[in-house]
Amino acid sequence: MKTGEWQYDELQQIGVDYGNSGEVAKYDARMRRLRDIQKEIDTLTRATSPASDSVILEFGTGTGEFAAALAALSEKLYAVDVSPVMLAYARKKAQDRGITNIEFHHAGFLSFNATPEHFDIIFTQLALHHLPDFWKSIALQNIYKLLKTGGRFFLKDVVYPAGIDDYDSFFSAVIKGVENSAGAEFTKEIIGHIKKEYSTLDWIMEDLLKRAGFSILETHIEGGFIYTYLCTK
Repeated sequence: MKTGEWQYDELQQIGVDYGNSGEVAKYDARMRRLRDIQKEIDTLTRATSPASDSVILEFGTGTGEFAAALAALSEKLYAVDVSPVMLAYARKKAQDRGITNIEFHHAGFLSFNATPEHFDIIFTQLALHHLPDFWKSIALQNIYKLLKTGGRFFLKDVVYPAGIDDYDSFFSAVIKGVENSAGAEFTKEIIGHIKKEYSTLDWIMEDLLKRAGFSILETHIEGGFIYTYLCTK
């Protein structure tokens, strides 16, 4: 996509400052503690079925746990993130594990460029909400162009259900659940996410995916607000 004065700056920091190396290390440790990472990797692997000759792209690679796992099952994986500190952490993790087929890129959904229809699998988790809805649409169009015909796109993100009469009660329940399971620090991040970040409604996300050209094969919802979409081109 060509850039101009009107282009959204996706390299700007939204939410927690992951340009700080200390925050990145804390994030990696916290995710290992709060999430069943291996179960999530197994779900992603089953959904996308990587093969030894697969070329894979991850947007929002973070600390590189999922990139490392899928790279080991494929020919090559491109790991993209807007945070240089996250990329450095992920690169070291891959080096420590002897994984040599990951190519790291400092970019995002809007600024990463590659040959059209180059990737068998594209996935992103908990990253697309950093873009406002118009730019989500542009990002999904870009992903569609990069994916091979018949390829799989796996999207997991915070999405809000439509049709709720009382969102105050809904978000109060979400925040209480997070506080009970993850503690005060993570609860503060969730409150900040709801207040300042760009998670959208479920019908909007589904329409954005379809308008970009994707067919939605499966949709799963966890905890009322974590949505997973498995799509194909």
